[in-house]
Amino acid sequence: MKKWLMLSFLIIYLTGCQPFIGGQSVIDWVDFIQWNDHDYTGVLNSELADASFIDKEIGEVRFKVADNVTNSSYQLKDGDAAFHEKGTKLYSIKGEDNIIAVKDKAAINGYRIYFAIDNSEYKWHFEDVSLDQVKKIEIYKSAPPTGNQQIATISDKAKMENLLEILSNSKDAPAFQPNTNAGDPISYQIILYTDEPTAYKYGVHYDGNTYFWHPSETAILSGDIQHFISEK
Repeated sequence: MKKWLMLSFLIIYLTGCQPFIGGQSVIDWVDFIQWNDHDYTGVLNSELADASFIDKEIGEVRFKVADNVTNSSYQLKDGDAAFHEKGTKLYSIKGEDNIIAVKDKAAINGYRIYFAIDNSEYKWHFEDVSLDQVKKIEIYKSAPPTGNQQIATISDKAKMENLLEILSNSKDAPAFQPNTNAGDPISYQIILYTDEPTAYKYGVHYDGNTYFWHPSETAILSGDIQHFISEK
């Protein structure tokens, strides 16, 4: 898995350039931070479990490469970041040597997570979750541009087991195409909390007929999930 992630990162980051425009190349940067000679990339399937897991400030972004670098041969330096502005603070996380965080108002618990892609394994796939260790589940409705709207918190053991069973029993459907006749599907975020500093986050979508998600490939979820994804 690590090799696949690194290859994807290199394809987009090092050679992911569009045709030259006016003598300069347009680079599609991934969301990364270079720090202590390691490449940290943003984790899509995770949120900081709680701000109390923030340890200490370890430095700050020194240079934002997006919009400022057009040379595909540019060599990254410590303190470079794809999209964060100069001066953005970097934080360590308690108990995690290969993860750092930055404050992010759009993140559910206030921080965006980055892991050292060249020094650690990606560990936030649904198959990586110890389901018997889940202590709490939160569900949010994605509501751009205002952000995420929390619609449910589940801590009852039986209800959590029921929801996790629905997720576990989803059926792979790589050819599935959502119905968009009435617009884009409604999107939700399901956050699974254990005792770890980082929680697990997965998107669930509803096109008016079908609930689906992408644990690896596209998969169809039982309609019973609607009992948990309800706006009160």
